[in-house]
Amino acid sequence: MISSSYRDLQGIFDADCLSVESADLKFYGTDWTRFYEPDPAAIVFPREINQVVELVQLANRNNLSLVPSGGRTGLSGGAVARHQEVVVSFSKMDKILEFDDADQLVWIEAGVITKQLQNFAEAHNCLYPVDFASSGSSQLGGNIATNAGGIKVLRYGLTRNWVAGLTVVTGKGDLLELNNGLIKNATGYDFRHLFVGSEGTLGMILGAAMKVTQAPVSLHVMLVSIPDMVSALKLLKLCQADLPVTAFEFFSAAALEQVMHHQDLAAPMTGYAPYYVLVEFEGGEGASSAMPVFEKALSQGWVLDGVMSQSESERLRLWQYREGISEAITSRTPYKHDISVLISQAPDFLRAIEAVVRQESAAFEVVWFGHIGDGNVHLNILRPEDWQIDEFRAVCEKLGSKIMAVVARFKGSISAEHGVGLLKKGYLEHSRSELDRLYMSKMKGLFDPGNIMNPGKLL
Repeated sequence: MISSSYRDLQGIFDADCLSVESADLKFYGTDWTRFYEPDPAAIVFPREINQVVELVQLANRNNLSLVPSGGRTGLSGGAVARHQEVVVSFSKMDKILEFDDADQLVWIEAGVITKQLQNFAEAHNCLYPVDFASSGSSQLGGNIATNAGGIKVLRYGLTRNWVAGLTVVTGKGDLLELNNGLIKNATGYDFRHLFVGSEGTLGMILGAAMKVTQAPVSLHVMLVSIPDMVSALKLLKLCQADLPVTAFEFFSAAALEQVMHHQDLAAPMTGYAPYYVLVEFEGGEGASSAMPVFEKALSQGWVLDGVMSQSESERLRLWQYREGISEAITSRTPYKHDISVLISQAPDFLRAIEAVVRQESAAFEVVWFGHIGDGNVHLNILRPEDWQIDEFRAVCEKLGSKIMAVVARFKGSISAEHGVGLLKKGYLEHSRSELDRLYMSKMKGLFDPGNIMNPGKLL
């Protein structure tokens, strides 16, 4: 970074809100992707909205590139700074500002941690239902920018469904207040939904009005082993007919083995099965309400064995087998594909993907898990321990093109919830047409004509 730009940053940010220390550059310059070496010029930590507006105006004058940074739990490289960008960390804009009980709205700053909002809602006898394994470190601004999904989409939808208003600064440096928390607002284009899922390429999310809802009376878990993915869909239909389902998650035997080894957990049930399904459901009657469902599925051969939670501690323990997967495989530098198809196509889709992976590289160990109840599956190709990261990535990128061709054949999405970022940018044509991409580029040019906002990501 040229010295004059650094002096200009000092004019906006105090010493404790501006860093060029090598440890900070490395820490704040990357996310969980692990395939890219960070190289930011500086890290800034705004405390107020006007500082971000001044920064964007400065960036336009001095041709600086900006990378917004939340909890950096993303898995597509969307928060990686590789080319001397200024990283904008929202970790100091972390206040819950106001709670409107009548409208069930919580007004927050972008750096509020997901778990912080969940706990705040719980303290007010409410529920913020968007949830995932990284809820303890991910930030709401990042969740909104990637339209995060997670484990309860089946019941509650995506982050988009809970955003009632946004405060944003565009790439031009304009401050916009979008929708203001209104339920009904038929006044033309709703720019709020352009910024949800925009991955920081149009501007930066500074604050939001987040909806909350009534908390469930109680939650219970049924964890079952199944013989195949067709059985999973039959079980899903049965559960949805007879239970108030909040989550329907699946994972492979390989995923279970990784978690058991990493967390030193005992097997949840005896015997071997290729797949497992975790069903979470609401209900004051307790786990007994799921017994008729389990017995019917067992008699039909759709499940092989199962266990049900009898207490809140048991419910949380059973969730460990699903929620612990990502952490358990991190040391293997997994190359992740976050893909989705219509729910009905999921079994055929998994078989087609597995055939491609086996044909191209039998040396790779594959871990499957995901939100099968909404058609979203996560394919994790684990790096062999004797392979270098660059070598592994090169092979996976070639393999990825063939995997994405299968996604295109099924008319699915190359990224269901992790965003496109750097890692999936080359695959975008498999999900979005040339005309789609043209209009996306024109939208980018309207809000960020100087191309200073997270350049090189998504498009």
